[in-house]
Amino acid sequence: MIRQIGTHQGKPVLEAVLHSDSAQVSVLNYGCVIRDWRVQAQDRTVPVVLGFERFEAYPEHSKSFGIIAGRVANRTAFGRFTLEGKAYQLACNNGAHHLHGGTVGLGRRLWEMERDGADVVLRYASPDGEDGYPGAVAFEVRMGLHGHQLEMEITGRPDRPTPINLAQHNYYNLDGAGDVRGHLLQIAASQYTPVDEGLIPTGERRPVAGTPLDFRALTPVGQNDPLREGIDLNLVLDPTRDRHAPSALLRSEASGLCLKLWTDEPGLQLFTAPKMDIPVPGLDGVHYGPFAGLCLEAQHFPDSLNRPEWPHIVATPDAPYHQRLVVEIAPA
Repeated sequence: MIRQIGTHQGKPVLEAVLHSDSAQVSVLNYGCVIRDWRVQAQDRTVPVVLGFERFEAYPEHSKSFGIIAGRVANRTAFGRFTLEGKAYQLACNNGAHHLHGGTVGLGRRLWEMERDGADVVLRYASPDGEDGYPGAVAFEVRMGLHGHQLEMEITGRPDRPTPINLAQHNYYNLDGAGDVRGHLLQIAASQYTPVDEGLIPTGERRPVAGTPLDFRALTPVGQNDPLREGIDLNLVLDPTRDRHAPSALLRSEASGLCLKLWTDEPGLQLFTAPKMDIPVPGLDGVHYGPFAGLCLEAQHFPDSLNRPEWPHIVATPDAPYHQRLVVEIAPA
């Protein structure tokens, strides 16, 4: 069933709810937002992502809660890139830099939504020049809930070469409230990409050993951040990792829930939201303050458009964009 839960710029905002025998996921056609995700744990139902009860809070107060970010997620230095000899200038909406597709991006647009059996399918036709990007792209996101696993197939079919780098942007909190610094985190990454003061990569890859990004073994999120400065950096997922094993694992000893994430992307942006302070209530009336959730953004590396030596993000009609993401949240 698809129902209308609000309006945006005079058009209906729709919500579809995916059900299984062990979880429930609510999805909006606004930005492909995962508004709510409920899992049974210790005789209570836990909202495991940050979101709002009412749509009206999203345009003003959401910090990219649950969106599909793009056309190019993460940061592009000074909003500039060159493709096939032509220079492009994108909106700079993060200080001097471009972030998550610009001032609007895919995460603030209304998508078409339909049910296909137990799945929900969202489609958006992005025209040539939208947000400053070349070429028209037909985007599609398919979501299916199977037991405790949410499976996502994300595609983008362009009519000419154009950059595409999408990221699903849930903020996870396996306790449903409080902060996540006590959650245990493990990521299959032995390197990261260091950044400058504007969070633009320097072009290096460095070992995580001895840094706040060493999550090769289960480690409390806050243990590597004693000054509470937070983390907003890209980890290089090990290319030789076991693809049958999760690329990332998050666990709460308080709720007993465990998140496992599988991805075919080369990077994972870890963001712990140290400055979050949302002035309106979130799900179940919870206040979202510092470290209220953390993001595990499977994607290509930041500023890839200006780093030709890194995995490329230019899609073409013959080589369209594709990402597969699976997230399981279940009692450990």
